[in-house]
Amino acid sequence: MSEPVLKTDIPGLKKFASGKVRDVYDLVDTLLLVTSDRISAFDSIMPNGIPDKGRVLTQLSRFWFRQLRPIVPTHYITVDDEFIADKITDSGGQMTPDMRTQLAGRCTLGVKAKAFPVECVVRGYLAGSLWKEYQEAVGQDKWVSLHGIDLPQGLRESEKLPEPIFTPATKAESGHDENIGMAEASAILGESTARELSRISIALFTKASELAANQGIIIADTKFEFGMHSGTITLIDEALTPDSSRFWDADIYAPGKSQPSYDKQFVRDWLISSGWDKEPPAPALPEEIVNKTADKYRAAYRRITGHELDV
Repeated sequence: MSEPVLKTDIPGLKKFASGKVRDVYDLVDTLLLVTSDRISAFDSIMPNGIPDKGRVLTQLSRFWFRQLRPIVPTHYITVDDEFIADKITDSGGQMTPDMRTQLAGRCTLGVKAKAFPVECVVRGYLAGSLWKEYQEAVGQDKWVSLHGIDLPQGLRESEKLPEPIFTPATKAESGHDENIGMAEASAILGESTARELSRISIALFTKASELAANQGIIIADTKFEFGMHSGTITLIDEALTPDSSRFWDADIYAPGKSQPSYDKQFVRDWLISSGWDKEPPAPALPEEIVNKTADKYRAAYRRITGHELDV
């Protein structure tokens, strides 16, 4: 198992941005996204990472970008390490042997796009924050309206919704993203743009769900990010990874409770049981939790693509 990559600094290149997981470099006409092995939970980045997590996210996003591009243009150009190394060098960066090893399998070259300030969440099942809101609205006893969407009474946790729903969220620089409705999204983006993002997001979710179902995987929900490139709505960032989606095993799916999933819920569960108060700094993850989480990420890649992770 390789050592986790928690930070990247490419000599000669200026870092454009650094998020919870990705370091982004401006290569003049393109962006370089380097996906680290950092893992966050409850708005805090853990002090130790998950080996190969960045490679899983990069390679799985590549798979989905290629599968879904008939529906919408994507920012994806390539993840080819040699091509990207040449691009880095041409842009003034220095590629040492150690740097090549560190970046291998975790880099995506993408077009530049102006990101929309709204996250596009699609839910096919009642889970996560929507389940919490449904409970708070006493959905067990009556029809409820959440963010402008009517949901029938008596749904159980993890139950399949009558149809996929679009529940956008605000992007928070710090703290939690907040679920909003189409009215709020339209106020931020304009009505026509909000409706088009809803249409595209649901189309992407529907197609991805069909492909994943063929591999015995349920996509409970997911989050997309979009931007404008050359006047066209473009899928950016990542797509349908364990960081942005809930993946469930169809063979053991049983509504009425929380489902085992191929994502970082395993880390969240341990943090809750550890007694951490969810205030920074976060505690270091035990080796057993790190290894099991790494196995879950690799298993998600293997189950969905039908191949082992190429590392």
